[in-house]
Order: sequence, then C-alpha cells, then structure tokens
Amino acid sequence: MPADYDVLVIGAGPAGAATALLLHARGYKVGVLERARFPRDKVCGEFISPAADAILEKLGVLESIEATKPLRLRGVAVSAYEEEEVAIDYPAHEGRAMSSLSLSRFSFDHLLFQKMKERGIDVLEEHQVDDLVFDAGNVTGVTGRDAGNRPFALNARVVVDAGGRNAVSLRRMGLRQRPKTGRGKVALAAHWSGVQFPGDYCYMHISRPGYTGMAPVSADAVNVVLVVDAERLRGEDVDAFYRRVVLQNRRRHDLLADAELNERVRTVDSLAFQVQPIPCGGLVLVGDAMGFIDPFTGEGIYLGLRSAELAAATLDVALQKGDVSRWMLARYDLRRRQEFHKKFVLSRALQKLIYRPRWCRRVVGVLADNPALAATLVGVIGDYLPAGRVVSAAYLTRLAVAWLRPQRGVRPQRGVRPQRAGRPQRAGRPQQRVRPAASHHAPTLESRPLPDEG
Repeated sequence: MPADYDVLVIGAGPAGAATALLLHARGYKVGVLERARFPRDKVCGEFISPAADAILEKLGVLESIEATKPLRLRGVAVSAYEEEEVAIDYPAHEGRAMSSLSLSRFSFDHLLFQKMKERGIDVLEEHQVDDLVFDAGNVTGVTGRDAGNRPFALNARVVVDAGGRNAVSLRRMGLRQRPKTGRGKVALAAHWSGVQFPGDYCYMHISRPGYTGMAPVSADAVNVVLVVDAERLRGEDVDAFYRRVVLQNRRRHDLLADAELNERVRTVDSLAFQVQPIPCGGLVLVGDAMGFIDPFTGEGIYLGLRSAELAAATLDVALQKGDVSRWMLARYDLRRRQEFHKKFVLSRALQKLIYRPRWCRRVVGVLADNPALAATLVGVIGDYLPAGRVVSAAYLTRLAVAWLRPQRGVRPQRGVRPQRAGRPQRAGRPQQRVRPAASHHAPTLESRPLPDEG
C-alpha cells in the first residue's frame, strides 16, 4: 500500500519532537501520534544539560525557550549524607561559560509541540497507538484509536517509537528487560513554592534511603525529585512517605521547612531497564524507549535529544537508499551504543558509589579539594566533555592519588534554612556554607566534536 507518511513518530516528547523536526527539515513527510493533548505535563527532573543548547538551536526552538526567560544554572552542588555541600561550576568550553537549563516539562514540551505545528508537521493529538503493522518482516505502519475511540490505521516507510518506558514496541515484541544487577528504583516528584536557594545550582542531596535532585523551575517553584528503591514504598502512603523522607535530611529540611508542597506527589517506576535488539526492519527507538539507566545527575532529556539526532542521520541515509531493513537501521543502534557506552559506565559507577556512605563522603571531599578533577567530572555530566575524560586510567589515577592525600576536611555541619528578604537572621544559628570546588576562572577544557551525521 502507498505510505501515508515517510516517517511516523509515536510520541511527541523531546525525543519524538526532535526526530520529527530533523527529518521534516530534510524534506520528509512526517506524522506524529501523541496520546495526550497539549499542553501536558510529565514527571521529570526538569534539568537540561548544557550540551543540549546546540541541539535545541538546531531544532529552531532555543530562541523561543530563551524568550520565556528560563532559569540558567551554573553547576551542580552535592552533599553526601548531610555533610558539607560542595558546589562545582561547569568548566568553560571553547571560550564561553556553560550553564544548564532548568525549565518545566509543561513549558518545554509545549514549545517543541508549537514548533512542530509551526513547521507544518502533522501532529495528531489524542491518538493512542495500540499495535504495529508488519509486512515482509518490516514495520510498515500502526493501528490505534483516536479521541473518539474510533480505530485508525496509518502506513509509513518507517516508524520511530518515542513512546518512552511503556512504548508499544517494547510491549509488542517483548524487548524490555531489567538490568542483570541492581534493584528497581522509583522516582517521586513534586513542586514546592516558597523556597529560596542559596545559589544557582542543581542541588543533589545523597542520604538514606535514596537521593534527591532539586532544581528551581521558576522564581517561586522548585522541582524536588526523590529516588528510592521501589520496595521502600511497599505499604506506604506515597505523599506521606515523600514528605517524611525529603524533610528528614537536614539540608533539605533547611531549604524546605518554610516551603509549601504545591501538588500531589507523582511517581515514575522502572527507572532502569535495557532493551534487546530490534528483530525487524522499518522501526527505530529513540529517547527512553531505547533503554534507560538512572543517571543520578539528570541527563535524560539530553540523551533523548541526542538519540534523535543519531536516528535522524541514519534514517535519512536509509530512506534515500530505499532500504529500511533491520541491518541498515542497526547502524543507528551501533552509533548510539558507541557514543553513550562510557557515559552509562559512569552512571553505573555513580549509582554504586552513592549508596556507600563512607566512600561517597570521601569522594565528595576529594572533589572539594581538587577543583580540576571536579570540573572535569561536571563537564562530563553536562555532556559537553566526552565521558572518556573520566572513564579512563588517567582520571582514575589522579583520583586515586588525591584520595591518598590527607583531606583538608569535609566536616559534618548543620546548615540553616535560607532567609527570605526582610527576615532577620535567627540568633544562635550559623550561616549555611556551600563550599565551592572549582574556580570561576577554570581553564577551558576541549570537547570531542559531535559525530558527523552523515
């Protein structure tokens, strides 16, 4: 049958929208199927790595994002088990300062949605995809139900599944598998108001039974995401558990004691899973649908955008050649694995580290005393320095040498809640100290250029 589209994209989140925009710009007829209606919200850390700026500019959406005056964060602040907090600035790159975006998914996804509509891409909202259509071993379309529960069927030369952790392709072909090691994690997220941060950083607080990432998304809203083992929620009221665990950490309590929880707590489970190779042609996976490892430092949106770039490059070649076979499209999977492998190795190492209190405290102390090591790590976390800078014998040797030196001291210290404008400092309580790790004049660190898109 003649194709309704060159490319059908399932899911209008960042990865799906980026894939659609990139392929539409190359002249392909693209359709996007989204089960929700925009604007809509998503549970997310709402923290976008500095390296994403280049992709967002390529998509033509960075100017629209900047017009909303989003918050820009200068680095990451980490505390280990309620000890001293170390603030690490992003190192300069190619002669310019680097910063991450802190923006609500409600706003971010809607801006991408509007850009697709502006470019003339067919975005079919409230269209639930239920199954894939196969012909001669290749995926050639999808079936589903529209907003009125009426069945629909659409054909395409190739299908891109950007449906996230519950993507139809993963269910239909049984591709999803949990990692061989590690326990299942769940993320609990909610926005708080009335919080004043002491600095423009993403705050990572590590303590039992998990960790939190805290990032301001507006002048009066902070997104607080708590990640714990899924088994800890068994028999618990989610809202009560979240509030209790978040506030039992002294540093989080100092920041949030006078704040208000704005909404019911939302959850996302199965943070870590792997995906088997696709056994057919005509189909690629992008974003969280391709597999996910809890990165600890919130690079999920960047990984989704970058996977879209790699997929679009491979699909462009495949569609020009008229070959969307399994073997042709496997080039995308190979490039993705090559690019992300060391970053995933680093993420797994961080996951093992943060649940070992003694080691975690020691590493935070080493980073506080060694600005160059800290800057390199944060540049890698920011996705603009290659992960090989950290996942290497040279970096590990430098870390080991620093580990063996006498530590200048990351001492246990009780912080205080930041004071609001016009409120006097309470007597008898010391000012909270956030220890900087890296100089604001850190030397420029060169990055590996992004792979050519062919």
